[in-house]
Amino acid sequence: MSTNVVCCIRYVIDPYKAADFEEYARKWLTIIPLMGGDLLGYFMPHEGTNNVALAMIGFECLASYETYRGRLRQDADSLANFKFAQEKKFIMEETRTFLRGVRKA
Repeated sequence: MSTNVVCCIRYVIDPYKAADFEEYARKWLTIIPLMGGDLLGYFMPHEGTNNVALAMIGFECLASYETYRGRLRQDADSLANFKFAQEKKFIMEETRTFLRGVRKA
C-alpha cells in the first residue's frame, strides 16, 4: 500500500489507567492491518506529559480511510475493543488529524 495520508489519533488518557490503554492499543496492532490500515504505530507516554498517547495509521487516500472505518464497524474484534474502552473509561479525549508527508521537490 502506498501511504499518502496519515491519520494521527491523539488520545488524552487517564494516566492511572495507562495499562488498560496499552492493552487496547496492543489489540489494534493486529486488527488495523487486517482492516486495511497501514499501522505506523501506537505510542505511549514515556517522559514528560503522562496523559497523551498517539496512533499513526497510513492510507492511500481519504476514501481508503472511509472504507477502513466501515470495516471496523462490521468487525467483531474491533467492536469488542471499542466496548472495552467504553467500559474501562481510560480515554478522556480522542482527536484525529490527517497529515501528508513532505517530499523532496
